[in-house]
Amino acid sequence: MSTFIVFCATALVILSFASLWRAFVGPSVADRVAAINVVSIKVTTLILLLSVAFETTSYISVALVYAMIAFVATLGVAKYLTNGALD
Repeated sequence: MSTFIVFCATALVILSFASLWRAFVGPSVADRVAAINVVSIKVTTLILLLSVAFETTSYISVALVYAMIAFVATLGVAKYLTNGALD
């Protein structure tokens, strides 16, 4: 595993904790949703970095499914915040 990949993965983990802190402390619900969305993007990127580091393509499918689930969850939360229900 190259040093650059390890550095990028470490930076992503540290920044993910910073985003989790924003999600925990966020002044509004919209800030919290945006922070959780950022965390899901960083986790997807981490999964893809692992795929490159271990030279496997099976993690790419996992990252795509995770990104799709995170996107649908964000849409559901946004609809709930605007309408007050998921109808």
